[in-house]
Amino acid sequence: MKAPIHCISVDHDAQECPWGDWYVDPSSGDTFDLSGVRVVHFGTDTVRQLYRGRLRPGVLALFEEGPGLVTFAGRRWHAGRIGRDSGYQYRLQNADLGIILLIKSFHAASDAEGSHLKIEVSPHCIRSQTPEALQALLDSYAQAVLTNPSAAQCAVHLALDVQGWRPGPEFEAQLHCRSRRVRSYHGIDEVDFASIAARYGRGQSFLFGSASGLQLAVYDKLEEAKVRDKLDYWRSVWGESGRYDPDQPVYRIEFRFHHSVVQQFADGSVDLNGELIGVSDYAALYEHLTGLWHYACQSFKYLHRPGLYHPLWTRISRQAMPLSAPEVHYRRHYKSATGFSGKNIELLLGNYISCAARHRMEARDAWKALQSLPFFQHIADHYEVRDKSLSDLENHVATLLEERYVRWGRAI
Repeated sequence: MKAPIHCISVDHDAQECPWGDWYVDPSSGDTFDLSGVRVVHFGTDTVRQLYRGRLRPGVLALFEEGPGLVTFAGRRWHAGRIGRDSGYQYRLQNADLGIILLIKSFHAASDAEGSHLKIEVSPHCIRSQTPEALQALLDSYAQAVLTNPSAAQCAVHLALDVQGWRPGPEFEAQLHCRSRRVRSYHGIDEVDFASIAARYGRGQSFLFGSASGLQLAVYDKLEEAKVRDKLDYWRSVWGESGRYDPDQPVYRIEFRFHHSVVQQFADGSVDLNGELIGVSDYAALYEHLTGLWHYACQSFKYLHRPGLYHPLWTRISRQAMPLSAPEVHYRRHYKSATGFSGKNIELLLGNYISCAARHRMEARDAWKALQSLPFFQHIADHYEVRDKSLSDLENHVATLLEERYVRWGRAI
């Protein structure tokens, strides 16, 4: 950001310090008291580990008799089919263990190698063991499902639960990110979680970004825990902080990293020796979670005013996992400009400008229409790699359109 929010201590000297509860806008003098804001939980909320390999003979026989209890890998599971939207055909679930095995990819034959296994891990399973022990457990199930399994990347959700703060009516307008469209919903049943940005439940919950990318969710975790019948569990987790007030609501700020985004970090982030981090499983990714959290806080910016973070965002961006983060330059690696998101996108933009000019569109309308394209994210990614922000891209579109009118006139 252009200017940091200064943090003022509450001692008698009122000296500047980096960790106080009072924040001041150095330009306007506005002050913010965050002494009542308490973080009651911070950590990994969800892990989804992918594996490649061939299905072992007999695994699919578990599902031949329809839904029901089966014994597999020394555990009892509930077996059944699942919808095509998941990308898998079958599911083994053990809620007590906190693990779901999604088996047999829709995109590969059962006798061919493919991403035939995704393991989803619940919060209580994640918290019950070290990352290394959890990874060993996941690998053991992968060995039971696949021959010669290999970790093929994981998706993670990082969550921070806070009391003493709730998103106000201005939150949506002051949350700046790469999302182009904002959709507001007043009934929770109407929410489309695949939309770019949504507000639902009378403004209690917000969702920004695509489920296939980096996503931010802000919602009333207390109400969500009640609906899912997990309130007792989460109250015990929050109680461990020593700061939890059972009479106050709890709001969650959650960043969701799709496995493709994690792969981009694995392919683009380098350490001090210039080596790619190259992670492919949760145990290896764990030491980088603090870096990913900080990256997400910069990708989604909650602003007090243009150029200045809201003090709450200043505070949460300092959160760190218990394990000290390595010195790594975190950067997402995107496809080459010779691929679809490169040369073809520049050709697309040129043709789009021609069509916009033929329809006599003004620059502002042409920009809005471009943003509405379902693959606009690929266009933005292409120009981001070339150090062009969304503002730069918008100006580029306006310049191209103006040039088209000046050179060829409006009667195109």
